Amino acid sequence: MTLSSLERLGLGAAGAPVVDDGTLTFLMDEDAFRLFYDRTARPVWAYLARITGDRQLADDLLQETYFRFLRSRAEFEDEAHRRNYLFRIATNLAHDARRRAPMVTTPVDDGPGDFAHEHADPQSHDATGQAVRRLDLSRAMRRLKPRERSLLWLAYAQGSSHVEIARTLGLKTGSIKPLLFRARRRLSALLQGGAR
Repeated sequence: MTLSSLERLGLGAAGAPVVDDGTLTFLMDEDAFRLFYDRTARPVWAYLARITGDRQLADDLLQETYFRFLRSRAEFEDEAHRRNYLFRIATNLAHDARRRAPMVTTPVDDGPGDFAHEHADPQSHDATGQAVRRLDLSRAMRRLKPRERSLLWLAYAQGSSHVEIARTLGLKTGSIKPLLFRARRRLSALLQGGAR
């Protein structure tokens, strides 16, 4: 999302909404929004790309996520709550998109910021082995249910706490630990079975 994208969203030079009908009420100055955007856009896009399996859809959903975030009337205690709310919007948009149309997936691995890339064994000098492991992990992740992908991504790629994951996915905090356990077990089974 660039400054021109923000202008198309109806934001003036100060970053404040310039809509008369009251639909955009979240006031955030331009510098504060830029800082928040710079810290969150890449992780939100990576999350959307991973759970939808579609880079172009992730681009569209990212823009809609920030539009809805800016349009909301939500007040936040701190940066963590603001970030959780943003991921909640992204999660809901991804689920809505999946319900509207069958998901056509395109690989989202092989790039910086990819889950498998970020968590590859840095001690290994076997580039071919790493590439195969990344491909297997990517294939296995695509075969997981969307909620399982979301849980694993938020927990291990984003480093979110169980409380943050629960807020983001609209689940009870006590359910996160067993859901993560099941998602890890399923991912492990897919990886051991070849995930092809």
